[in-house]
Amino acid sequence: MILKLISDSREQTLEIGRRIGNALAPGDIVALIGELGSGKTCLTQGMAKGLGVAENVPVVSPTFTLVNEYPGRVPLVHLDVYRLSGPRDLEDMGYEEYFYGGGVVVIEWAEKIRRILPERTLVIRMAYLDENTRELIIEGPPGTMAELEKRLESGGSNSWR
Repeated sequence: MILKLISDSREQTLEIGRRIGNALAPGDIVALIGELGSGKTCLTQGMAKGLGVAENVPVVSPTFTLVNEYPGRVPLVHLDVYRLSGPRDLEDMGYEEYFYGGGVVVIEWAEKIRRILPERTLVIRMAYLDENTRELIIEGPPGTMAELEKRLESGGSNSWR
């Protein structure tokens, strides 16, 4: 199953992320793929809200630290692998601890490590369409996708397309 969404604002991207976060469970992995400025960190900030990360905790891209961890209803592990040369660098970091731990793992620039991602990974491709508009193409395991579709449709009218 594949979902395609268009977000017309930062606020919509945050809300989509929040609903995705609500649908995620311990052990889920989310691979974010998209060019610079496509909204990967913004979507992650929304997912953090959905996972119960406190509002006063700033969720920022771990471009230089490689990993940030946030406590919540489900712990969030946020990886940014932009600076890695490939999967080997992540292996040296002991990624298994994150991938098979009890939290949700969100990976920015996941295309760099695609070959080591488990089959259960939820893949979100993001594209910059214009200053405010982003396209999100989401695909993943059937159970996760069914829950995600339900969460995205819940909560009244959706302003994204």
